[in-house]
Amino acid sequence: MNVLVRVLVSGCVALLSACATPGGSGQPPPVDPQAQAVSVYRIGVDDILDVSVWHNPDLSTKVPVRPDGMISVPLIGDVEAGGKTPQDVSAAIQDKLKAYIRDPQVAVILTELRSHEYLSRVRVTGAVRQPISVPYRQGMTVLDAILAAGGTNEFAAADSTELYRKHAGATKAYPVRLDAILKKGDLATNYPAQPGDIITVPERVF
Repeated sequence: MNVLVRVLVSGCVALLSACATPGGSGQPPPVDPQAQAVSVYRIGVDDILDVSVWHNPDLSTKVPVRPDGMISVPLIGDVEAGGKTPQDVSAAIQDKLKAYIRDPQVAVILTELRSHEYLSRVRVTGAVRQPISVPYRQGMTVLDAILAAGGTNEFAAADSTELYRKHAGATKAYPVRLDAILKKGDLATNYPAQPGDIITVPERVF
């Protein structure tokens, strides 16, 4: 392994270890349902919205959310979308369209969640084939993230893998028995991932 890469990996592990407290033997990491709930997703900058006005195709549009959090809708102009839910934006557009259309019916669909992918990620570092930062998706587990990183490399101390998760203002480390998962099918520590997780696979001590 490149010396610089080893130094960077070691520094990352040391930094995480310094700010984390042990999660406790056999204690699974806490799961924050709010962090995983797609239903409460709020629109962010660069997200792409598909605005559909029933029986009025000329008013329907597909638009990105601008840096100021606004979108432009035909006939009514700018509508605030940043920090809102699709339902909020739909209601705002309907309210403005009432001045021009009788009983407007508007649907707002998120077609590209660009801001969500940037903010809600799972990161894998250390002795893996390709350290990565991947967008969180529902149902993702520690093993999914490790496999997305290409698996462990020849220097890995797989059974010393740790999951770092921030909860209630503190970052805690939870042991992951990756060898047991990969070689024995023991999924006891194949924890569900959540946005913000960092999974670190340390190197063996020679």
